[in-house]
Amino acid sequence: MSRLRFGYFMAPFHAPGRNPTAALERDLDLVEHLDHLGYDEAWFGEHHSAGSEIIASPEIMIAAASQRAKRIRFGTGVTSLSYHNPLWAADRIMQLDHMTRGRTIFGVGPGSLPTDSAMIGLNPTDTRELLQENLDIVVRLLRGETVSAKTRTHELYDAKLQLAPYSADGIDVVVAAVASPTGPRLAGTHGLGLLSIGATLSADGFDALGHHWNVMEERAAANNVTVDRSKWTLAGPFHIAETEAEAYRQVEYGIEQWFDYFQHVAAFPQMAVSGSKLTEMIDFINEAGIGVIGTAEQARAQVQRLWDQSGGFGCLLQMGHDWANPQDTKRSAELFAQEVFPHFQGQAQATLDAAEHARAVREGHAAKQLEAVDHMTRKYQQELAEKS
Repeated sequence: MSRLRFGYFMAPFHAPGRNPTAALERDLDLVEHLDHLGYDEAWFGEHHSAGSEIIASPEIMIAAASQRAKRIRFGTGVTSLSYHNPLWAADRIMQLDHMTRGRTIFGVGPGSLPTDSAMIGLNPTDTRELLQENLDIVVRLLRGETVSAKTRTHELYDAKLQLAPYSADGIDVVVAAVASPTGPRLAGTHGLGLLSIGATLSADGFDALGHHWNVMEERAAANNVTVDRSKWTLAGPFHIAETEAEAYRQVEYGIEQWFDYFQHVAAFPQMAVSGSKLTEMIDFINEAGIGVIGTAEQARAQVQRLWDQSGGFGCLLQMGHDWANPQDTKRSAELFAQEVFPHFQGQAQATLDAAEHARAVREGHAAKQLEAVDHMTRKYQQELAEKS
């Protein structure tokens, strides 16, 4: 298994009615914590309604977070490209690429909340069609081309970005996918990365993982481009503690609000969750395979399950959800880094092998240690005898 990257996906989810200023500050604080723990990536979403996913501009959050966390990479998860003039969206991400010294990933999608797009006169079909049009323009702009184009919402005349990318390899662009082939088809057409947001949140999303990669390879071959599994990112919810019972207790803090959001607030039926009582909700997460509420061992098994189902990918993002309080959330992230990362990054087996080898030869080495002590003791006694 190649080295798997790990990160965090913050849509974010925060219960309505609580202090939004403090919530945004906690998001930035969590990124600092993740950076210290060795996480590879942190992603911020874009939403404009429904009261829980309160980041309107992932670019602003990334700009702020990049000044606190100096190593981790940042993704827009995602920029709702259908809502924006593609020229200005590309121009902002190019600026952000420089401000983060090449640590920016441009995640794009059509926009997930119908209550967002409705405010600008677009329906979900419109946003998916616009994504295809705008993505083609953005890809060309980021390559340095001059673009004249007209979409149903914008028109460009000899448009060109005034900055080149910070890094010689340019800016990584990633397309969001849930269950339909729309995302992988676009990613494959342009040779881009894929972000499987719905990798576990529905049976369709999980079942489609292998199919999505097939779609990407078929489209890539048809367009004479290549796709790379290392640029495929999967997202899913986790909360772990030292014991399963403790993890269950900790998520009682906020899991009901999260279920209520997906069941009764967000018009996003792809994210189908079931349960009306607290215990039913917690059990559903584990039993339906949506995520893990439990231990590091269970988390490792879930990551392996995703790896086997997909055939391999590049990065796993834990979805932010506020199931637990901020302190327990940080501890879960810490346990994940300590107990899950090494098993998928080539670090665990080396230390396990070293420990096993030392265990196997311990008896013989212990005897030699005692012999050495006895030898030096007798040698010293002989020196004393010779002096006397």
